[in-house]
Amino acid sequence: MADQERLYVSTRKGLLTYVRDSSGWKLADMAHRGSPVSMTLPSRDGRTVLAALNLGHFGVKLHRTEDGGKTWTELQPPRYPKVETAEAADDKAPSVSAIWSMTWGGPKGHVWCGTTPGGLFHSRDNGDTWRLVDSLWNHPERQRWFGGGTVEPALHSIAVDPRDHKRVAVAVSCGGVWRTFDGGESWSIGSNGMWAEYMPPDMQGDPVTQDPHMVVQSPSSPDVFWCQHHNGIFHCTDDLANWHQVKDVPVSSFGFAVAVHPRDANTAWFVPADRDQTRVPVEEKIAVTRTRDGGKSFEVFRDGLPQENAFDLIYRHGLTVDDTGMRLAMGSSTGSLWASENGGEAWSLVSAHLPAIYAVRFASSL
Repeated sequence: MADQERLYVSTRKGLLTYVRDSSGWKLADMAHRGSPVSMTLPSRDGRTVLAALNLGHFGVKLHRTEDGGKTWTELQPPRYPKVETAEAADDKAPSVSAIWSMTWGGPKGHVWCGTTPGGLFHSRDNGDTWRLVDSLWNHPERQRWFGGGTVEPALHSIAVDPRDHKRVAVAVSCGGVWRTFDGGESWSIGSNGMWAEYMPPDMQGDPVTQDPHMVVQSPSSPDVFWCQHHNGIFHCTDDLANWHQVKDVPVSSFGFAVAVHPRDANTAWFVPADRDQTRVPVEEKIAVTRTRDGGKSFEVFRDGLPQENAFDLIYRHGLTVDDTGMRLAMGSSTGSLWASENGGEAWSLVSAHLPAIYAVRFASSL
């Protein structure tokens, strides 16, 4: 499969690999059959892939292939260090309950990993070993983080600046956006301008208690970020100094997923849903929205998507765009997988019978 474009689909029952030919996307491989795969990180050529599994009672597992999926090696997943007390060693320590995000960043082999309960880990050897980024974990403001859709805070978004790999931004539900300029030695808040309607009026603007559902950075204009927040869409054009809420959003301003065009920072896609009380498509009709002018206006696309009795929710990592900016893929909580070849304007159904889809990713994604 080395010369074919690949799409990795992380599902509740395994990792599915699709390849594309002249007739469309075809299922080519299935790994970790029957196991929930929460996140997958492929290299650009698809030969190296990290797959995070969440086995419930048996804990979080991490596997890696370096031959395109022919063989897999189990790795030691990120772990929190034991807690030392003044009296004696205490075996109790926070436990990684899920791997929510993984991103390449820096010299070859460098990987960043975000977990529940809100920890950030870094590897320099393709996931063989991990270190907890203590500076963020021990930051005094972390004590004010809390869970959103999860009991504990979830670090779900990681953006490594293409200009300088020591500049990393992360987003936490519910803990706002944070930024390091020195590879994780120190951190500053990066969610000023966001507001949270679920907080008391005098605390709605507190940057530390924001719930960004997903944050992405523009590869072509790295000062630009997009955020699908719990109560709106936010846009930043000044390298996380200030966020501005996007007004007049069609269909709904609630949702989880956002993707940004690889070469046009003004173009971004969203998948609106009904408010958090229901978390289903508005009027049970699936739509994808796109802005091409930095949020001033939006187009609404429904071609090829169900327009009745649809209860598919698109999770935060359930939407992705490839290097061309024209090909997109989208997977749902009810096991439907769609692809678009024209920038999201029309969609084709790849499969309607998959397990719940947690994440989709092209091998060539930036």
